[in-house]
Amino acid sequence: MAASNSSKLFRVGLSILGGLSNNALGASRPSSQLADMDFLSQQTRTFIQMRTNLKVVDNSGAKRVMCIQALKGKKGARLGDVIVASVKEAHVGGKVKKGDVHYAVVVRAAMPRGRCDGSEVKFDDNAVVLINKQGEPIGTRVFGPVPHELRKKKHLKILSLAEQIA
Repeated sequence: MAASNSSKLFRVGLSILGGLSNNALGASRPSSQLADMDFLSQQTRTFIQMRTNLKVVDNSGAKRVMCIQALKGKKGARLGDVIVASVKEAHVGGKVKKGDVHYAVVVRAAMPRGRCDGSEVKFDDNAVVLINKQGEPIGTRVFGPVPHELRKKKHLKILSLAEQIA
Protein backbone atom coordinates (compact mmCIF):
# COMPACT_ATOMS: atom_id res chain seq x y z
CA MET A 1 0.00 0.00 0.00
CA ALA A 2 2.72 2.45 1.00
CA ALA A 3 4.81 1.49 -2.04
CA SER A 4 1.97 2.28 -4.45
CA ASN A 5 1.37 5.67 -2.82
CA SER A 6 5.06 6.55 -3.06
CA SER A 7 5.15 5.60 -6.76
CA LYS A 8 2.12 7.82 -7.40
CA LEU A 9 3.86 10.68 -5.65
CA PHE A 10 6.98 10.01 -7.71
CA ARG A 11 4.92 10.22 -10.93
CA VAL A 12 3.37 13.50 -9.78
CA GLY A 13 6.87 14.78 -9.10
CA LEU A 14 7.89 13.73 -12.59
CA SER A 15 4.97 15.60 -14.12
CA ILE A 16 5.96 18.71 -12.21
CA LEU A 17 9.60 18.33 -13.27
CA GLY A 18 8.60 17.40 -16.83
CA GLY A 19 10.61 20.25 -18.34
CA LEU A 20 13.94 18.86 -17.11
CA SER A 21 15.88 16.54 -19.35
CA ASN A 22 16.49 12.89 -18.58
CA ASN A 23 20.18 13.54 -17.92
CA ALA A 24 19.47 16.25 -15.35
CA LEU A 25 17.23 13.94 -13.33
CA GLY A 26 19.66 11.01 -13.45
CA ALA A 27 19.65 7.82 -15.46
CA SER A 28 18.98 5.56 -12.48
CA ARG A 29 15.20 5.58 -13.10
CA PRO A 30 13.45 2.50 -14.52
CA SER A 31 12.62 2.62 -18.22
CA SER A 32 8.85 2.64 -17.56
CA GLN A 33 9.18 5.92 -15.68
CA LEU A 34 11.28 7.37 -18.51
CA ALA A 35 8.52 6.32 -20.94
CA ASP A 36 5.96 8.12 -18.72
CA MET A 37 8.07 11.25 -18.88
CA ASP A 38 8.37 11.04 -22.68
CA PHE A 39 4.59 10.63 -22.92
CA LEU A 40 4.05 13.72 -20.77
CA SER A 41 6.37 15.82 -22.93
CA GLN A 42 4.63 14.62 -26.10
CA GLN A 43 1.23 15.39 -24.64
CA THR A 44 1.90 19.13 -24.68
CA ARG A 45 2.63 19.18 -28.43
CA THR A 46 -0.51 17.99 -30.20
CA PHE A 47 -2.49 18.96 -33.24
CA ILE A 48 -5.67 20.95 -32.95
CA GLN A 49 -8.25 18.22 -33.04
CA MET A 50 -11.91 17.66 -32.19
CA ARG A 51 -13.06 19.22 -28.88
CA THR A 52 -10.00 21.49 -28.60
CA ASN A 53 -10.86 24.86 -27.04
CA LEU A 54 -9.35 27.80 -28.88
CA LYS A 55 -9.09 31.52 -28.21
CA VAL A 56 -10.63 33.89 -30.78
CA VAL A 57 -8.31 36.80 -31.61
CA ASP A 58 -10.56 39.02 -33.71
CA ASN A 59 -13.39 41.44 -32.96
CA SER A 60 -16.19 39.25 -34.32
CA GLY A 61 -17.75 38.94 -30.86
CA ALA A 62 -16.63 35.43 -29.94
CA LYS A 63 -14.27 34.82 -27.02
CA ARG A 64 -13.77 31.05 -27.14
CA VAL A 65 -14.63 28.36 -29.66
CA MET A 66 -14.42 24.57 -29.71
CA CYS A 67 -13.12 22.71 -32.75
CA ILE A 68 -15.75 20.44 -34.29
CA GLN A 69 -13.71 19.20 -37.24
CA ALA A 70 -10.40 19.86 -38.97
CA LEU A 71 -11.12 20.11 -42.67
CA LYS A 72 -7.76 18.80 -43.94
CA GLY A 73 -5.54 16.12 -42.50
CA LYS A 74 -6.42 13.04 -40.52
CA LYS A 75 -4.55 13.97 -37.34
CA GLY A 76 -5.79 17.51 -36.96
CA ALA A 77 -5.16 21.13 -37.88
CA ARG A 78 -1.95 23.16 -37.79
CA LEU A 79 -1.06 26.77 -38.56
CA GLY A 80 -3.09 28.15 -41.45
CA ASP A 81 -5.55 25.25 -41.64
CA VAL A 82 -9.30 25.79 -41.71
CA ILE A 83 -11.50 24.18 -39.06
CA VAL A 84 -15.20 24.10 -38.25
CA ALA A 85 -15.81 25.57 -34.80
CA SER A 86 -18.70 26.11 -32.41
CA VAL A 87 -18.83 29.34 -30.38
CA LYS A 88 -18.75 28.56 -26.65
CA GLU A 89 -18.38 32.08 -25.19
CA ALA A 90 -19.32 35.36 -26.85
CA HIS A 91 -19.50 39.08 -26.07
CA VAL A 92 -22.95 40.63 -25.77
CA GLY A 93 -23.89 42.50 -28.94
CA GLY A 94 -21.24 40.89 -31.15
CA LYS A 95 -21.65 39.68 -34.72
CA VAL A 96 -21.66 36.02 -33.63
CA LYS A 97 -23.58 34.41 -30.79
CA LYS A 98 -23.04 31.47 -28.49
CA GLY A 99 -23.88 28.19 -30.23
CA ASP A 100 -23.18 29.45 -33.76
CA VAL A 101 -21.07 27.25 -36.03
CA HIS A 102 -18.45 28.99 -38.17
CA TYR A 103 -15.33 28.27 -40.15
CA ALA A 104 -12.08 29.45 -38.56
CA VAL A 105 -8.41 29.72 -39.53
CA VAL A 106 -5.76 28.62 -37.02
CA VAL A 107 -3.43 31.60 -36.60
CA ARG A 108 -1.51 30.47 -33.49
CA ALA A 109 -0.72 26.91 -32.40
CA ALA A 110 1.24 25.56 -29.46
CA MET A 111 2.67 22.81 -31.65
CA PRO A 112 6.03 23.79 -33.16
CA ARG A 113 6.20 24.19 -36.92
CA GLY A 114 9.49 24.08 -38.77
CA ARG A 115 10.40 26.74 -41.28
CA CYS A 116 12.46 26.31 -44.42
CA ASP A 117 15.40 28.23 -42.91
CA GLY A 118 15.69 25.66 -40.11
CA SER A 119 14.00 27.68 -37.36
CA GLU A 120 10.78 26.79 -35.57
CA VAL A 121 7.73 28.88 -34.74
CA LYS A 122 5.73 27.98 -31.64
CA PHE A 123 3.14 30.06 -29.78
CA ASP A 124 1.98 29.95 -26.17
CA ASP A 125 -1.69 29.41 -26.99
CA ASN A 126 -4.02 28.08 -29.67
CA ALA A 127 -5.92 30.88 -31.41
CA VAL A 128 -8.20 31.28 -34.43
CA VAL A 129 -9.81 33.94 -36.59
CA LEU A 130 -13.43 33.35 -37.62
CA ILE A 131 -14.16 33.45 -41.36
CA ASN A 132 -17.26 33.17 -43.53
CA LYS A 133 -17.88 30.61 -46.28
CA GLN A 134 -16.01 32.75 -48.83
CA GLY A 135 -12.89 32.76 -46.63
CA GLU A 136 -13.12 36.41 -45.57
CA PRO A 137 -12.68 37.30 -41.88
CA ILE A 138 -15.87 38.16 -39.97
CA GLY A 139 -14.08 40.68 -37.73
CA THR A 140 -12.26 43.81 -38.83
CA ARG A 141 -9.23 43.55 -36.51
CA VAL A 142 -6.84 40.73 -35.59
CA PHE A 143 -5.07 40.93 -32.23
CA GLY A 144 -1.61 39.59 -31.44
CA PRO A 145 1.07 38.04 -33.63
CA VAL A 146 0.21 36.05 -36.76
CA PRO A 147 2.77 33.86 -38.60
CA HIS A 148 3.74 34.67 -42.16
CA GLU A 149 2.99 31.03 -43.13
CA LEU A 150 -0.60 32.19 -43.70
CA ARG A 151 0.62 33.76 -46.96
CA LYS A 152 1.25 30.28 -48.42
CA LYS A 153 -2.25 29.19 -47.37
CA LYS A 154 -3.81 32.19 -49.19
CA HIS A 155 -5.11 34.00 -46.09
CA LEU A 156 -3.81 37.41 -47.18
CA LYS A 157 -6.76 39.34 -45.74
CA ILE A 158 -5.97 38.04 -42.24
CA LEU A 159 -2.33 39.05 -42.68
CA SER A 160 -3.34 42.56 -43.74
CA LEU A 161 -5.58 42.95 -40.64
CA ALA A 162 -2.94 41.63 -38.21
CA GLU A 163 -1.13 43.91 -35.76
CA GLN A 164 2.11 41.97 -35.93
CA ILE A 165 3.48 39.34 -38.31
CA ALA A 166 5.85 36.79 -36.74
